[in-house]
Amino acid sequence: MNYFEKIQPMHLDILKEIGNIGAGHAATSLSTLLNRKIDMRVPSVRVVPFSEMLELTGGSEKEVVSVSLCIEGEAGGNMFFMLTVEEADRFIQKLMTDDSFTFHNPDSQPIGFSAMQEMGNILSGSYLSALSDFTRLKLQPSVPELAVDMFGAIISYGLLEISQYSDFAIVIDTILTELDAGNVETVKGHFFFLLSPESFPVIFEALGAGYNE
Repeated sequence: MNYFEKIQPMHLDILKEIGNIGAGHAATSLSTLLNRKIDMRVPSVRVVPFSEMLELTGGSEKEVVSVSLCIEGEAGGNMFFMLTVEEADRFIQKLMTDDSFTFHNPDSQPIGFSAMQEMGNILSGSYLSALSDFTRLKLQPSVPELAVDMFGAIISYGLLEISQYSDFAIVIDTILTELDAGNVETVKGHFFFLLSPESFPVIFEALGAGYNE
């Protein structure tokens, strides 16, 4: 059974709405953490084939910064929040007011790596919290892991199980905007949501969206 073939536009609309609610919570948390005005929104939620997913960040060999976690509980899977190294560098440089920081250099200030991990933790946790509130399902995230590597190497773990059933994944586009003294700084990233196949009917039935065999 290819569960992705059963996903309808209304399912994606629900996930987008949940994403925007989670984004609002994340923006509040990030604004408090950074002591700056942060806006966050989810412009689109898509189901894409793995080949297209690879191209979203520039191909399987494109180096990215990723914060990943496992989803456990009444529905399971993996979630990855990814930025290109260039976007991640720019965000942390502005956060730390240090233009020399780069994720390419493992000797860069550890606080920069910690800040990116915490940002990914806040974003992922806010989305899962909103999803759990809507579905009333018990969903627990694992401790997030930060990685700087080629996109293909990072995502391969999450694809191991799901690729046995489908060639598609849910992509949640994310735009973070910092409003600082009239200047607008925007960072674009992606959530890659790889639910285990049996989790789709569980989640959509909990949402009352009619995900029937």
